[in-house]
Amino acid sequence: MSAMPKDPTPAEERPAGGRPEPRPGVLAIEAYVPGKSHAPGVEKVFKLSSNETPLGPSEKAVAAFTAAGRRLEDYPDGSATVLREAIAKAYGLDPARIICGAGSDEILNLVAHTYVGPGDEAIFSAHGFLVYKIATLAAGGTPVVAPERELTADVDAILARVTARTRLVFLANPNNPTGTYLPFDEVKRLHAGLPAHVLLVLDAAYAEYVRRNDYETGLELALTAENVLMTRTFSKIHGLAALRIGWAVGPAPVIDAMNRIRGPFNMNTPALLAGAAAIADAAHVEKAVAHNAQWLPWLTTRIEGLGLKVTPSVANFLLIHFPDTPGRTAKEADVFLTRRGLVLRMVASYGLPNSLRLTVGSEEANRLVVEALAAFMAGSAGDSAGSPAK
Repeated sequence: MSAMPKDPTPAEERPAGGRPEPRPGVLAIEAYVPGKSHAPGVEKVFKLSSNETPLGPSEKAVAAFTAAGRRLEDYPDGSATVLREAIAKAYGLDPARIICGAGSDEILNLVAHTYVGPGDEAIFSAHGFLVYKIATLAAGGTPVVAPERELTADVDAILARVTARTRLVFLANPNNPTGTYLPFDEVKRLHAGLPAHVLLVLDAAYAEYVRRNDYETGLELALTAENVLMTRTFSKIHGLAALRIGWAVGPAPVIDAMNRIRGPFNMNTPALLAGAAAIADAAHVEKAVAHNAQWLPWLTTRIEGLGLKVTPSVANFLLIHFPDTPGRTAKEADVFLTRRGLVLRMVASYGLPNSLRLTVGSEEANRLVVEALAAFMAGSAGDSAGSPAK
């Protein structure tokens, strides 16, 4: 019997303790907490916490998903060919410059792990999507937060924080949870001010909802610049959040580098086929856009009429600000609404403790939430608990 190999590391140099220790930075991550889904004791619940579409997915996507269930014994296409080709057809792109993942979350993590390491920095705005910080820390990098101006990304503040260590700049446009956006001229100014070694990641998860003439997704930059990546998702307007489908388009070298660390079967077959069917169903997308265009301003006007401040939004959600007054706080409003089956999103983790994010829901949900907010604002601190909705 051969002798056991000798440990080359002297005992005095090995880490102390009796268990494996994560590498530096991992325990600094605050785990992402999704919006709540339930209201205990309430018969009918309207989930308005996760920016899901009230219209649900395309019937064509559901049919494709169902059909995929007949071949679950087969591995999925590791190249996501059918989905990349469907996306390419919809936007007039080269499929080779598209990468797909399990939601845009995976894409954001892939780009961080591809370009960020110990000593490197990634910049994002103060109220930007929480995954930017998580992905940066998970890759061993240092998050750098740029202050915003009126809850909107500030190009000058971002550029002022660029150093030789900067590798990524994340920009959600429109931003979640504020619903604000940067006009394309400002996005181009941001890109023009970045050194060539910095990759600008344009997260356009809510792009389909925007109805502003000065807005662009960033596709033009992703196709023409060497340091721009645009990410998208099927979780919002396409109604396929449960399947986790995201994609990105960018320079060929960037896509190639990300593919080298992407898992070989990172997406399942039902997701690939449903996504391909969904993006081809333009009529369903147009219906969702029309619904949002009707109810987003309606909700804004009605809620502001109650004396609450609402940040102007171009997405499918609103950020509602509550006074820091006993009986009128965001936390108390959340309890009041939840007991009526209306589940909104607390956004204290985004640095907005006095605000709630409201997803545009069905007509029934939208009317109920306005009625409930009116009752909350009209009540007293003593009766804010209310009674459950039936």
